[in-house]
Amino acid sequence: MVLLARMPSEPARYRMALWRELRRSGAVLFGQSAWAVPDGPVTKGLVERVAQLVDTAGGTLLALVSTGYGLGDSERLDRLYIEAREEEWSEFTADCGKYLFELAKEETLGKYTLAELEEEEQSLERLRRWYRDLRSRDLLGVAASTVARTELKACQEQFERYAEHVYAVLSGPRD
Repeated sequence: MVLLARMPSEPARYRMALWRELRRSGAVLFGQSAWAVPDGPVTKGLVERVAQLVDTAGGTLLALVSTGYGLGDSERLDRLYIEAREEEWSEFTADCGKYLFELAKEETLGKYTLAELEEEEQSLERLRRWYRDLRSRDLLGVAASTVARTELKACQEQFERYAEHVYAVLSGPRD
């Protein structure tokens, strides 16, 4: 689908709310106020939310189901969408790597405290939320999502091992 939104310039909060909603849904900006998102069951709810935001701001929305004019137009739109998702998944996977490195560093240093455990648990929860957000907008299920799922699982498993070490140290005899 192609969404063309015309918004008043002021107040800016309406444009920002529209932009956030479209980005959160996975829509890809490909021109000034022109967004593309794969058509599917989820898209109907998005169009309704966007229409409400645009209407509240006193703007106009044109939502088009697009097959493209030329032979490759539809594929190019899909490719734009896939590239955007792959970029997000790549960033997520890189953060998983940083998290695993951080846990390994804490293990090497023997930093087995409840405060550190809580901090690492919060970081893992942030990764989980981010993963759920990315999954919710990855309407085409790009291949990079499989790698990301594997990396998140590795993070969860490493955290569990770290937690076991923390509890073992804290419950052991005190010097």
